[in-house]
Amino acid sequence: MKPFLAPLVLLALAATAAAQDWAKERLEKTPRHLEWVKVKSGDREVNCSIAFPEVKEKATAVIVIHEIFGLTDWVRGVTDQLAEAGFIAIAPDLLSGMAPGGGGTPEFGAGDAVRKAIQTLPPDQVTADLNAVLKHVTKLPAANGKVAIGGFCWGGTQAFRFATNNQEIGAAFVFYGSGPEDAAELERIKAPVYGFYGENDARINATIPKSTELMKAAGKTYDPVIYTGAGHGFMRAGEAPDANEPNKKARVDGWQRWTDLLKKL
Repeated sequence: MKPFLAPLVLLALAATAAAQDWAKERLEKTPRHLEWVKVKSGDREVNCSIAFPEVKEKATAVIVIHEIFGLTDWVRGVTDQLAEAGFIAIAPDLLSGMAPGGGGTPEFGAGDAVRKAIQTLPPDQVTADLNAVLKHVTKLPAANGKVAIGGFCWGGTQAFRFATNNQEIGAAFVFYGSGPEDAAELERIKAPVYGFYGENDARINATIPKSTELMKAAGKTYDPVIYTGAGHGFMRAGEAPDANEPNKKARVDGWQRWTDLLKKL
């Protein structure tokens, strides 16, 4: 790629991620119960979108960590689809309180402001927020006490990292995110880690061999799957109206794998 084209490509990707009218329309039509909750995390309040399934028994919960684009309609749509599959799903806005005036993702607007803010989030704050969300969702009357975590892009990296900091999760699902490079951190992992990667994503895929090596040395479960022809962000891109066939297939196959694994927890 020519250097002067790179910024244009990044802008195009960001625009695609931000243009989610189709995701918003799906949310507005859902028959399931979606609500907003504020979760106390130290002296912070984390704004979360939560979706409940229409099931008879208590359900497993899934924490969904958003992309570098923040808590978008698409991420909320993921929680709705997880609820459709029978799970309680909660997506925290990890930018809560970080915008001017104390707002979150919506107050940052679109584009670089959101991405820059997320890249500067203190890791300990992210961990504390996720711990608080886990504690909240575990205690819900409709929850069965089992909690998994999954994330996309930046959120995938955070899901892998959270597995090193919390031993209560049943599994971590890493969608095109990188793993920690500190062997001592990986020693703390108790849950199995499942990876979902697009074939056309060399930047992230270059980290898979190291993660495989370190996880194997630590005696941990790490199961990465690479989806043929798919690019970075295929779970979102594969759901969009203009999705190409490789991304669409990867999204369908990845979703099936995810929900099948969740049912086994």
